[in-house]
Amino acid sequence: MPEYTGYHGNSLEFLKINEISIGDSVKIFADIMYVGIIMPRYEHGDDKHIILKLKSGYNIGLEIENIEKIEKSSSSKKIVEVNEKVEKNEKVQDILLLSTGGTIASKVDYRTGAVTPILTAEELNSSVPELAKIANIDAKVLFSEYSENIMPAHWQKIAEIINEYSKSTYSGIIIAHGTDTMHYTSAYLSFALAGFPIPIALVGSQRSSDRASSDAALNLIGAAKFLTECKTNGIYVVMHQDENDEVIACHLGTRVRKNHTSKRGAFQTVGNEPAFLVLNDKVHNSLEMSFFTTKKFEPKIKLNEKVALVKYHPGYDPTMLKNIIDSGYKAIIFEGTGLGHIGKNMYSTVRMAHQKGIFMGMTSQCIDGRVRMTVYESGRDLLDLGIVPLENMIPEVALVKSMWATGNTENYDEIKEIMLDKIASEFST
Repeated sequence: MPEYTGYHGNSLEFLKINEISIGDSVKIFADIMYVGIIMPRYEHGDDKHIILKLKSGYNIGLEIENIEKIEKSSSSKKIVEVNEKVEKNEKVQDILLLSTGGTIASKVDYRTGAVTPILTAEELNSSVPELAKIANIDAKVLFSEYSENIMPAHWQKIAEIINEYSKSTYSGIIIAHGTDTMHYTSAYLSFALAGFPIPIALVGSQRSSDRASSDAALNLIGAAKFLTECKTNGIYVVMHQDENDEVIACHLGTRVRKNHTSKRGAFQTVGNEPAFLVLNDKVHNSLEMSFFTTKKFEPKIKLNEKVALVKYHPGYDPTMLKNIIDSGYKAIIFEGTGLGHIGKNMYSTVRMAHQKGIFMGMTSQCIDGRVRMTVYESGRDLLDLGIVPLENMIPEVALVKSMWATGNTENYDEIKEIMLDKIASEFST
């Protein structure tokens, strides 16, 4: 039965008339000749184009009106992969890999274009054979979600599974994760599993594994080297340092954010250098050890999603803040301007939130620097209204930390104490 996933109307008719199906290798004659594999389409796409994967790994859309001729070079055939059994290497350490989605631990079926998770150590070894020289990898799929679909409930599931391995013999744990919300997950795990005895690395890929410029394998290799040699614990985001393939950066899970949509070096540590660098097959410590927070491992996995992140802007309607208050939210994190300010039109609503016992924290929209609310009169007014300055905590991290804090206590003073306590290097003193 031919496959036509995502095709309908004119494009579907075009493929059927020419006896072409998804996964077929074809030559297409249009403005120039194109050679590639017919790919599935997004189900809500138009019916005027077909998708072709070129040998370079890039997909292009070709308008059927401009196609003069299409020839089938070979038909799609289901390829049965035979992966050699991976024998455990007693000379290297053991690592657990938990897959949540994304392309970092996935493989591409060139017959259909589908990206599927790598389920076994054999598949992983076949995809990235260099790993076998670094560590024995045990792979487990938790779920397969795009990172924008990873919700706080997923964070808790990840934490619960990891907690089961707190007394294992693994040297470290890799979490394969989509990049867009990776720093939210790393922040939550940093608080919920503070003091976890072995290092945990969240690893993603900016470029899919079917592209020549993919960073998937190198990020994974860098993470494995880091976990087996770093001699520390904590939660880290491990990705390319820049566009080159020479350095892999290991960022503290509470001090990192994604600062570019597509560059391989999209992730950066805010306000400092990455904690570690993997360079020339060696792990280098970039920070003074005093920067790291060490806590006794006492897992606290609860959280409360009734927390809001409010990005203040000129013209912000205080009614929106009132709606948050009336909806029963337990904490509000402001992403204020400059040193930590919001307009005076917000003051009466902020006072209302404070009277209701809602925790309010202030962060800054500036990428770097520290909130200082005593410099200007407006900042001092906000302090009097009950807003708590959160030093140089990243707004997203403050949001996640307040979810975690309000999930573990309902007492305002305890929430405030937790938010100002340095749990996982989330701010520098």
